[in-house]
Amino acid sequence: MAQSKEGPFLDDVEQAEEEEHAATTEEDAPESPEHQIESLRAERDAFQDKFMRALADAENARKRAQRERTEAENYGGSKLARDILPVYDNLKRAVETVTDEQRKEAAALIEGVELTMRELVNVFSKHGIQVIDPQVGDKFDPKQHEAMFEAPVPGTKAGEIIQVSAQGFILYDRILRPAQVGVSSFTG
Repeated sequence: MAQSKEGPFLDDVEQAEEEEHAATTEEDAPESPEHQIESLRAERDAFQDKFMRALADAENARKRAQRERTEAENYGGSKLARDILPVYDNLKRAVETVTDEQRKEAAALIEGVELTMRELVNVFSKHGIQVIDPQVGDKFDPKQHEAMFEAPVPGTKAGEIIQVSAQGFILYDRILRPAQVGVSSFTG
């Protein structure tokens, strides 16, 4: 018959149990008061650091949400505003093309169109939309103006506005539509 191998196997189990017991008694040994205090201080500092980071994250999230809410309030209607700009342009053209004879014949109608245009301008200003109204002779500003053409017009300086095709509009600090202008390229 074969010999049993239980003897050496049990010795290994006993040795493992002794090592485990020795390890647990080292962990269960009472710590010195100084070591306990240092351990608690380190734990306190770690919790305080986590708390401060969480507090900063919450404050940043609050500020970000406030900024996003303000932007949504201010610029949320910019697409609608951009779509209404041609209405303003058409009303302006209608008022500008009225002759004195037409004004006498259809005074009430023309007054109604002018009132409608003024009310539209009031609504624009109520919602932060301002007209960019460049004048002939003003300096071209690429941040507010769009050059539709350049022409060498004598008696002007290069970069001066020589014609205004359409007014521009700004919503708070963002351009809805730049003013469309003609610019002088005269170098003489």
